[in-house]
Amino acid sequence: MARDYYEVLSVERTIDAAGLKSAYRKLAMEHHPDRNGGSEESMARFKEISEAYTVLSDEQKRAAYDRHGHAGLGGGGGQQGFHDVNDIFSQVFGDAFGDVFGGRGGRQQQNGPRRGSDLRYDLEITLEQAYKGAEVEVSIPSTATCDTCEGTGAKKGAKASTCSTCAGQGRVRQANGFFQVERTCPSCGGAGQRIAAADVCPSCTGHGQVRKTRKLQLKVPAGVDDGSRIRLSGEGDAGQRGGPRGDLYVFLSVQPHELFERDNLDLLCTVPVPMTVAALGGEIDAPCLVSEACDGQCKAPVVVPAGAQTGKTVRIKGKGMPHLNGRQRGDLVVELFVETPTELTARQKELMQELAQSFGEDQNPRNSTFAGKAKRFWADILGAESDTKDTVQ
Repeated sequence: MARDYYEVLSVERTIDAAGLKSAYRKLAMEHHPDRNGGSEESMARFKEISEAYTVLSDEQKRAAYDRHGHAGLGGGGGQQGFHDVNDIFSQVFGDAFGDVFGGRGGRQQQNGPRRGSDLRYDLEITLEQAYKGAEVEVSIPSTATCDTCEGTGAKKGAKASTCSTCAGQGRVRQANGFFQVERTCPSCGGAGQRIAAADVCPSCTGHGQVRKTRKLQLKVPAGVDDGSRIRLSGEGDAGQRGGPRGDLYVFLSVQPHELFERDNLDLLCTVPVPMTVAALGGEIDAPCLVSEACDGQCKAPVVVPAGAQTGKTVRIKGKGMPHLNGRQRGDLVVELFVETPTELTARQKELMQELAQSFGEDQNPRNSTFAGKAKRFWADILGAESDTKDTVQ
């Protein structure tokens, strides 16, 4: 389950851009992997913080997130690339921190292996798929290592030459008063090498990577909910210069259902009840999602107590949504809606009149028991007001 981005950054929803940046700087420094021994936990937290800042620092994405939550960032089925956490860190803190933080969380060595970017894919599923679990095929646009040049960016037999601007370092330093600022080499883009125009690979135009769409089989576990996130390790963009692939994060949204609403693990539905059953009590059938929980039957028996009114709820244990990480299952909560017959035969009208008379009710609404009670109620109220006026005078 994806956490609220404002909660991730420990900020209020009304925070401005400056406050948001300050909160990110503080958390990024605290949870930077290089300050925590490179632990996987700190890396995951650092990614989460960077992802939250990427969305909330963008005005359009933040507006969509504020209106619709995680579902508002994609909609339907789509794919978005995360900014690399290293790039986000550099944008906020500046390249000068490259000398302080290296490795995974800060600036990587530019002319060495570089991990591929993480990808995001938004997938919409049905409530039935969330209930039972499913296997879904998804098409993921991503970068892949060029087969023609095997990622070198040069034609077969050609070799790249050392960049003369940075002497193969991929970085250049520029003096600025008492400080020296280190930046990515503008000539080679940080690769440390350059390929002559005549030797550029025609398939990838020297990038070493090409764009491809891959089909993946995604297993959706039973019990997922809106905003649930599935991580596929190594299914993101291809790495550069022998670096590993990034990860793919699939964010799920569940389509509205025509019969059911979901409330955590409970399923809610409204079922019509004949007036006679509501009065006398009895049993009706309520719909339920097909699963092993109901032995393949698409209905569940509901015991209606005598005298049931519209709005009364009946809870059926164990017929709700399964827990994502356990054996617990929610309930099916059935709200009763008492139906009043609209087309009666002459005999049925006669029987209804007899029933009304047995209750002491009059066919004329003005003379009904309720009307009589209402008259007495207002008479008491008006009489009390009259007594009060007499007392005041």
